[in-house]
Amino acid sequence: MIYPKPLKKGDSIAIISPASKIDGKLVDNACETIKSWGFNPVVSDFCKGEHGSFSGTVEQRLQDFKAAFADEKVRAVLCSRGGYGAVQLLKYFKRSMWTTDPKWLIGFSDISALHAASCHAGVASLHASMCKCLAEQPESESSLKILKILTGRMPEYTIGGNSRNREGYAEGTITGGNMAVLSGLVSTPYDLLGKGDILFIEDVAEPIYKIQRMLYTLRLNGTLGQIKGLIVGQFTEYNASQDYSDMYGMVEEMVSDYKFPVAYNFPIGHTDRNLPIVEGAKAAFEVTKENARLKFH
Repeated sequence: MIYPKPLKKGDSIAIISPASKIDGKLVDNACETIKSWGFNPVVSDFCKGEHGSFSGTVEQRLQDFKAAFADEKVRAVLCSRGGYGAVQLLKYFKRSMWTTDPKWLIGFSDISALHAASCHAGVASLHASMCKCLAEQPESESSLKILKILTGRMPEYTIGGNSRNREGYAEGTITGGNMAVLSGLVSTPYDLLGKGDILFIEDVAEPIYKIQRMLYTLRLNGTLGQIKGLIVGQFTEYNASQDYSDMYGMVEEMVSDYKFPVAYNFPIGHTDRNLPIVEGAKAAFEVTKENARLKFH
């Protein structure tokens, strides 16, 4: 796995909108945060554009993506937001786009599709908050951890225990992201759910039965049988069902047959506290009665 080089003062960070359109004020305020870090924000041509629900046509969004990765001064590419649309770009990507001059790709939610492409090319990327967080919470842990990673300092997280946690220790490559997005890529070259040893998952506004259906796919295709550890992030904006009072009880039942360590309620996903995860990195994952620890190498 190739790790992009750490950023230095004066380097540029390009902001692109590869999926849904965004309120331009959030982009402008995120630029101020990037400047305060000592970097130069570069707003792509169609970053604040509008084409239906998207920021631009597929061609326009792809143009911004290619331009950001071709610019030697740009050392990181921040996706402005998620929404739907990133998957539309995948068929146009070539491995050389990622490997010729590797840069940090930053984002989460629908951007999980782009992390899958980066990982497929062998380049680590950053599953992390985007413009809204940088604009409205520039001093938050989520924002400052992004800066730490971009400047070459790998993080280590310790999260309080959870009654559902299953103890154990695992080492290996960590991959994952948004369940709905990544489930749509199963059985394609961009299947990120089955690539790593430690899997992390999160989602928003998905009914419990749909997440269960996705987990059944991972049971039946052997993914859950080969991973070494599972990090269950935040599942938000869903309702209890007739069968389960919460999402986590369903997940616990679905993975009860396996022996790998599991940590629940990890702060990853559509919440204010969204800890950055280095996709494709080597990591150590330990779950004890007291807490869960994740350390990147």
